[in-house]
Amino acid sequence: MSAIAQPAAAASAVKVKKPSGWDQLKTLIPYVRRYKAMTALGLFTNTLTGLVGALPQLVIGAITDCLTGSPQTLATLQGSARAVLAPLFSFYAPLSRTALGKYCIILIAIMAVKGFFSFWSRWILIGVSREIEFDLRNDLFDRFLAMDPEFYVRNRTGDLMSRATNDLNAVRMVLGPGIMYSATTIVTMVVAIFFMFRLSPSLTLWVLLPVPVVAFAVRYFGETIHRLSEQIQAALGALSTRAQENLTGVRVIRAYAQEQPEIEAFDKANRDYVDQNIKLIATWSLFFPFLTALIGVTFVILLGKGGTDVIDHRFTVGTMWAFYWFLGQLVFPMIALGWVTNIFQRGAASMGRLNYILNSQAGIRDGLDGVAEATPARRTNAPAALAASSASRIHGEIEFRDLTFTYPTSSGVTEGSRGGPVLHDINLLVPAGSTLAVVGPTGSGKSTLAALIARLWEAPARTLYLDGRSIREYSLAELREAIGFVPQDTFLFSDTLRENIAFGVTDTVEEGVLEAAEIASLSGEIQSFPHQYETMVGERGITLSGGQKQRTSIARAILRQPKILILDDALSSVDTDTEERILRRLRDVMSQRTSILISHRVSTVKNADQIIVLREGRIIERGTHDELLALGGYYADLNQKQMLEEELARE
Repeated sequence: MSAIAQPAAAASAVKVKKPSGWDQLKTLIPYVRRYKAMTALGLFTNTLTGLVGALPQLVIGAITDCLTGSPQTLATLQGSARAVLAPLFSFYAPLSRTALGKYCIILIAIMAVKGFFSFWSRWILIGVSREIEFDLRNDLFDRFLAMDPEFYVRNRTGDLMSRATNDLNAVRMVLGPGIMYSATTIVTMVVAIFFMFRLSPSLTLWVLLPVPVVAFAVRYFGETIHRLSEQIQAALGALSTRAQENLTGVRVIRAYAQEQPEIEAFDKANRDYVDQNIKLIATWSLFFPFLTALIGVTFVILLGKGGTDVIDHRFTVGTMWAFYWFLGQLVFPMIALGWVTNIFQRGAASMGRLNYILNSQAGIRDGLDGVAEATPARRTNAPAALAASSASRIHGEIEFRDLTFTYPTSSGVTEGSRGGPVLHDINLLVPAGSTLAVVGPTGSGKSTLAALIARLWEAPARTLYLDGRSIREYSLAELREAIGFVPQDTFLFSDTLRENIAFGVTDTVEEGVLEAAEIASLSGEIQSFPHQYETMVGERGITLSGGQKQRTSIARAILRQPKILILDDALSSVDTDTEERILRRLRDVMSQRTSILISHRVSTVKNADQIIVLREGRIIERGTHDELLALGGYYADLNQKQMLEEELARE
């Protein structure tokens, strides 16, 4: 697991025993069970492939004995094995062209049958691995969507993307080729060794002498490969993060002329990834030659000991030749053993990184206070007046009671970067259908207050109430269906304007989208675009101006027909005239629902039913526009400064 993904507290935690590769891979057992019938069928055809694969060696032995004129083929093969293969040996005749022709035809037929079973075993087992990959990818995506902001503070996007792509592919290799070649190796080795013992027990013991050394080598190199694989995946995660951040922030990099420093930083991360891979290549460079040398030793033993036995007439040349081909058949399992070891060790390292995500639990979820998870109702969208839906139980009264909030992350985020409480002793009642405005200097806790209402961050127990009930008593689906949230950091998807406005609303009709865009003062500009509502906005809305992105986000929130509308500095990128037009249209919408306006502009909030001023997380002023002007405090000073700025701008 990469250091990127570790919680901040983990560095100081007591070091615990590192889970083994099996501990990491056993998470896959429930996924395999979903396809147990297909997996069993695939393993069955794989077993048949191994069983049929033993016959060509015996046929080759019979052909050799036929050519050398032995009176009986494979004479040392006795007992049940010979009884089962009696039909195969019934054609035997020394120095017979007829027998030779029949055995050649039989050999071709056996290879065709083996190919048939091999095809189906691959098709079934690799297909199952793809199905499990599909399920795993869906589960990972579901987990990503369920996690709260704290998870994304602790983990970088590039690293998470690397886990969901490269690590997932490594796990799929375990489920497909890993299982398939493991089964092939086991069946092939068991069948080959069985017939080798039947042909010559003593010679089999001689050629299997290097096996303990092979087992030791596999264990040693397997542990090394697992360790290096973890380091490689972590390095790849860091490299992916560097690439993702540079691509996302390319305009900032160009604006600050930081191309060369970023190229050098990427080159360093890239070099680290390559160096880790070179270490793994060095391990492989030792592993395979070592296995090849051991295989060579077994053939030397076979030729020496087996040749002596042939000379001493203990068995025929055909038996020796069949033994040789059985030993050759064991070469693939011995080589595959190394390859499969690499697959499983890489897969175990990757599965450990995926388990970090799959085992993560969101701190904000249903069921924490006995609330069952609810399925959101389908929301339709009639174009008329965009009135609030009557289906929800939520009316919109919001109350904070002695709320003090600190971000759960150790270093804090956004407004909580200083590490202490972001909000102190907040007591506030927002009646249903009223408008609350929040102003204050940067970092005073305004956005945090809005995020708590939507449960993007979790308020302490018994400090935040909705319609007189603890906000935790509502399911997340019901709560968030009732909220239209325009965050300070506007995000648009790489899709059309129409799809961005209609995001989160099912069965949207054209009139609803048009009306929402009209209220947000966006429709006129959309009409001037060549493709109008079908205009692609690019990644994160790159083709739109800041004001256009904000207004698209406002239209999206309005179209949801929310009971609670939250605008977090949503008009900061528009001019005052556009702001006035939007607010004038929004008044009809806001009159039917509870509205939270967060802004630095007095012109945005002056018509609110209630205005509060936050400073350092505390409410220092509250009242209406006129009442706050009369106080002569922060709000009055802010109003005076902005009026002066407007006068200077007009001049």
